[in-house]
Amino acid sequence: MNPLIRLREVALNTILGTREDEVLNDPPPPPVAVDGVALAAELKQAVNRFKAMAMDEEGRQVAYQQLRDDPAYITYRTKLTPLLQRFDPASLPDRPTQLAFWINLYNALVIDAVIAFGITTSIAEQWAGLSFFRAAAYRIGGQRCSLDDIEHGILRANRGHPFIPGPQFADNDPRLAWIIDPPDHRIHFALNCASSSCPPIGVYSAEQIEQQLDLALRNFVAADVTIDPDRAEIHLSRIFDWYRDDFGGPNGIIQLLRQALPDDERRAWLMQARRGRLVYRPYDWTLNII
Repeated sequence: MNPLIRLREVALNTILGTREDEVLNDPPPPPVAVDGVALAAELKQAVNRFKAMAMDEEGRQVAYQQLRDDPAYITYRTKLTPLLQRFDPASLPDRPTQLAFWINLYNALVIDAVIAFGITTSIAEQWAGLSFFRAAAYRIGGQRCSLDDIEHGILRANRGHPFIPGPQFADNDPRLAWIIDPPDHRIHFALNCASSSCPPIGVYSAEQIEQQLDLALRNFVAADVTIDPDRAEIHLSRIFDWYRDDFGGPNGIIQLLRQALPDDERRAWLMQARRGRLVYRPYDWTLNII
């Protein structure tokens, strides 16, 4: 399996123009030990500042140009992200801290990459977004870690990209020590990829991660799902299609909707319906820019 994964990565890097030595936190870190809990807290504060300065109230849109020259963002780029190079994610003490750290880092890296790459219309302009998710990366604990690595390798417990065969990490990859297993399907409603159809950006904390992830799921479903009872159709985000296995397949998706929808006519219809056809909407990859 390892040689096949390595061959796959070389082929994808060649096709997409991704270089394994390129990361967005190139400045060398200071020669000091990095405390994982303290770094997670600094990251949370940074995302909080981004949200206060350059996002709408719901966290759906970002003023990237405004953020680019802000001192708080410059500090994040020059002071905080270099610390990741000396940070061992395995030192994070528990699952709640790990979940909050990686979700916050993913969302911060997306914002950083949009600014660094000068994206103005869509992250999916090239290769349907595959290039962006692989090119946006930090060096963490000596290992290059891209958005794909964070989502499919770490947060989804190495299940791999839904459109690319095989696991994200080979079985000798040191980043396997960082995966969160079992995965939590609610992370799909916490990760924002700078697109109009994405869930809003939140700021996650270890102390409240369960409540926050549950709220993220419920809010997304409440705003997104519609039902056509005459056609017995359930219209919902393409996220449910891409990650159907994470949700337990079509039956698992319907069961999730029964639990997560508010107590309204949609939930009432689902509770009584024996079957319903899932209809997935096209994903709007337009940049979520203010």
